[in-house]
Amino acid sequence: MSINLSRLSDEDVLRMLKESGKTNCVRELYIRYLGLIYGVCLNYLKDADDAENAVKQIFNHLLLKLKDYEITIFRPWIYNFTKNYCLQIQGVENYSATPDYEERNAEFNKITDLFESNDAEQTALLANCLKELSPQQRVSINYFFKDKLSFAEIADKAGYTLKHVKSYIQSAKQNLIICLEKNSK
Repeated sequence: MSINLSRLSDEDVLRMLKESGKTNCVRELYIRYLGLIYGVCLNYLKDADDAENAVKQIFNHLLLKLKDYEITIFRPWIYNFTKNYCLQIQGVENYSATPDYEERNAEFNKITDLFESNDAEQTALLANCLKELSPQQRVSINYFFKDKLSFAEIADKAGYTLKHVKSYIQSAKQNLIICLEKNSK
């Protein structure tokens, strides 16, 4: 018995995808959301070829990973996923070193070293400082430093906006540095 996917809600199509793993479910979502995704990509990337390439990359990613995501309502999720993907592309292309790069790099390395440390005292210090962070900061910084996820991947996995992820990580880094300096004396 063949089911007409075009008559199902997005959520039913996603449920079928999780249950069956059939790519025709992703193809149905592609048909439904191609215009929206292309429009978002064009709006952010400002170039038709770049937007087309981004759409292809997004759907390649969805084809491979969509069944792993927990999505309640697909339309806002795919919009945010697309926007975050485009912002990530822009971030890479528009990267420029800032004057305080060396200072920020030293802080980054200090935190990275703590996350990778096997020293019991350092690990305990980090664990205590992580407890002082807000839940959003803690989740974001753990994904970033422990799991080595990009901002966009963190946004997708945690359900935050890209802007919030950047803010949470920046605030968490500052709070960790303060806490580490306060407790290591």
